[in-house]
Amino acid sequence: MSTTDMRNAPRPLGPVMLDVAGLVLDADDRRRLGHPSCGGVILFARNYESPAQLAALVASIHALRTPTLPVGVDHEGGRVQRFREGFTAIPSMGSIGAGWAEDPEGACRRAGRAGEVMAAELRACGVDFTFAPVLDLDFGRSGVIGDRSFHRDPAAVVQLGRALVRGLGRGGMASVGKHFPGHGYAEADSHVDVPVDDRPLEAILTDDALPYVRLAPGDLAAVMPAHVIYPAVDAQPAGFSRTWLQDILRRRLGFDGAILSDDLSMEGARVAGDVHGRALAALSAGCDLVLVCNRPDLADELLTAPLPLVGAAAARRLSALRGRSPVSGEPAGLQALQASDWHAQAVRALGDR
Repeated sequence: MSTTDMRNAPRPLGPVMLDVAGLVLDADDRRRLGHPSCGGVILFARNYESPAQLAALVASIHALRTPTLPVGVDHEGGRVQRFREGFTAIPSMGSIGAGWAEDPEGACRRAGRAGEVMAAELRACGVDFTFAPVLDLDFGRSGVIGDRSFHRDPAAVVQLGRALVRGLGRGGMASVGKHFPGHGYAEADSHVDVPVDDRPLEAILTDDALPYVRLAPGDLAAVMPAHVIYPAVDAQPAGFSRTWLQDILRRRLGFDGAILSDDLSMEGARVAGDVHGRALAALSAGCDLVLVCNRPDLADELLTAPLPLVGAAAARRLSALRGRSPVSGEPAGLQALQASDWHAQAVRALGDR
């Protein structure tokens, strides 16, 4: 069998999602992404220069494996939008939620348009999915969440989140709700600390987790758990907790989509040990895919360690993250999309208040 045939031979996805260094794949990127343990790729602002460059980068990632590695990005809108120049500026979810009290239907229309525009533009460059929507509540306590949240009222977050999810679907993308069961009440930033939320389970389920109660049984394709400890429920952060992921999210809430860990290189994950211990803890708790970002040394360390295979059920869930054709059937390529009447109308609707 030739080298090309070996590369294109079907290989199942592994349980690790990795990042890449720059604007094009280098030899180390190709080595890591070709490893059997790799199951997806996340992109960052450093991976973006222009729509044409992005499309070429994604195409080169997709060409590495059969089936293709799903490619995702944190493209929420507001201050978390990795690709800016050449893309429509998506408003923050907080600014969309600000219109809820006066005009709930109008706010939902804007949320739906935001999802549709961001998905259609990303899909025009080949990106498979975005890590959105943020379903955390805005308690005014968490600086890392803040206006990434739609609203303080969980009922508003349910309706606005559902509208965004369905907009993403119309644009050809799956949705990833985050950060289960809720990061908005804990003040610490899990990127640099280990947040703790000491409220009882029922208080969390009826408030922070209500969006998951309402959306998990059918609207969300995937969920990302929080690197937050809820000591009244479990001593481990939610992403390492079988209680949260298996007993509550899977069984109690009926969620059958993929579970993707938050970045294992974050400070909030350190309680689970070294990177191999963190990955094993997350996978054994119920995650289907674990993320290791911005630390190529940790990625290499993890890829040299034994990891469990992705089972048939997890493979089915992860396959749903691959992009689809937008419902609108608009032209392929970002430039053609943005020149279309559909895009002009969608962006105008997105700006309406």
